[in-house]
Amino acid sequence: MRLLKQPASDPALPDSFPALPLGSMLAVQTLVSLAALAVPAIAPAVAAGTGLPVALVGLFTAGIYAGAMFSAINAGGPLVRFGALRVAQACLCVTACGLLLVASGSLAALLPGAVLTGIGYGAATPTSSHLFAREVPARWRGLVFSIKQTGVPLGGMLAGALLPSAAQRLGWRGALPLLALACVACAALLQPLRARFDDARDRGHRFAFGGSLRTLRMVWDHVAVRGLAISTFFFASMQSCMATYLVAQAHEGAGLGLVRAGLVLACAQVSGVFGRIAWGWIGDHWMRPSRLLTLLALAMGACACAAALLRPDWPLPAVLALAVAFGATATGWNGVYLAEVARLAPAGMAGILTGGTLFFTFAGALSAPPAFALVATLSHGLGHGYLAVGLVLLALGVLQLRRQARHTCETPA
Repeated sequence: MRLLKQPASDPALPDSFPALPLGSMLAVQTLVSLAALAVPAIAPAVAAGTGLPVALVGLFTAGIYAGAMFSAINAGGPLVRFGALRVAQACLCVTACGLLLVASGSLAALLPGAVLTGIGYGAATPTSSHLFAREVPARWRGLVFSIKQTGVPLGGMLAGALLPSAAQRLGWRGALPLLALACVACAALLQPLRARFDDARDRGHRFAFGGSLRTLRMVWDHVAVRGLAISTFFFASMQSCMATYLVAQAHEGAGLGLVRAGLVLACAQVSGVFGRIAWGWIGDHWMRPSRLLTLLALAMGACACAAALLRPDWPLPAVLALAVAFGATATGWNGVYLAEVARLAPAGMAGILTGGTLFFTFAGALSAPPAFALVATLSHGLGHGYLAVGLVLLALGVLQLRRQARHTCETPA
């Protein structure tokens, strides 16, 4: 494997590591991800307090992704007009409002609270892409995007580590306002950075009716970005199915107790953090991002098929090793994909195109778990669900390999 020649950086950008933009967006991503997973993390307490079945947490998650799809595809106009820092502040404040609605305890407020929380969650990634496209030199781009995306599993880990104990001490209706307060505090801390990072905003930019359709059309008309959008639908489907059903498959398939099954998911989430950073560095230095994403598709497909084969005679170290590989691939692709969208986007369009592709990402995350559940129900086994989604990812990887090989053959030497 040869070392790739580094692309030339924008001469207007310093070549030093962009710690300040990265730290700001990592904090935003972690908080909105923590908020998105807050109710699932304390679902039994919320169910007991509202009288709803705990299984209905799936509807709350659906509301999160519905809001995220809406905000991701509509983030472009506000980013151009107000700048990344102002939109990031809005994401945090809208998220805080959603949490407060849920904390009210009213059944009528749960779904609107989920949608508002999802709106804050969905716009955070286009916001960081808009900022990084201007502030991050090309040689650091893949790594920076990947580190920023570790905010998603970091938020998940914090949700699991902090919120249940906070709910025990304060009650679930007391824990959520504290998280809302943290979001508002972070928004206030971003204010001094606006003069530096939002200086290029277009105050005269007008929001046009039908902007969502135009964003989708822009994604579809850009062949390379369209391919990434389609791929990310299936990647997010795999990531969502892994996170949703891995504990259940470790319990039912491998016969592990619930504590050890939870350890399997924890290993997958932790490896996802390190995987995102490692793949980002590899995409910057060792392998073209398009080829790396293809290999990740094949790897996560193989891991899903292996998860379908879990049996009680599997030793625990083998199950944990599979979880590490599964997490590193099925949750580690995001930064490479986002950096590639930013690289392909015309100047000033990174946030808009990122939002358009994220519409497909969130659509995959929303639709895959119900499809998985249908397959598993009809076949009477979670393993068949993992086998189905694994075969789809393997097929996607093979198709991408063939397309890349054909493109290489057609390119003049």
